[in-house]
Amino acid sequence: MRSIAELEKIRQDALEKVNLRHDRKGTRIVVGMATCGIAAGARPVMMALIEEIKKRGLQHVIVTQTGCIGACRLEPLIEVYKEGEGKVTYVDLTPEKAKKIIVDHIVNGKVVDEYTIGAYEK
Repeated sequence: MRSIAELEKIRQDALEKVNLRHDRKGTRIVVGMATCGIAAGARPVMMALIEEIKKRGLQHVIVTQTGCIGACRLEPLIEVYKEGEGKVTYVDLTPEKAKKIIVDHIVNGKVVDEYTIGAYEK
């Protein structure tokens, strides 16, 4: 049996790993993974994001999932939150587009305008 102090340490370590709200450093990419997103191809998009991040050795970039974002007709979609910048929503994605977003937006700091929700609506 572990002591109360050991159990509390394990609890605190686990909370730090899952609690994104306290650590807004770096970049967070949220993938819409509700039924509509998965049916539209969100899983390969998410895997492409993770693979490209890993391949480039990017630190302080986290990919997370969420349920319905509310724009089912635009799936698969992601939201990018970069420290010190506003949210960017990318829509109608493919794995190839996801890789381009990592290179252009995450690495080089240039939003890929043609993949954003604003460009899609025009």
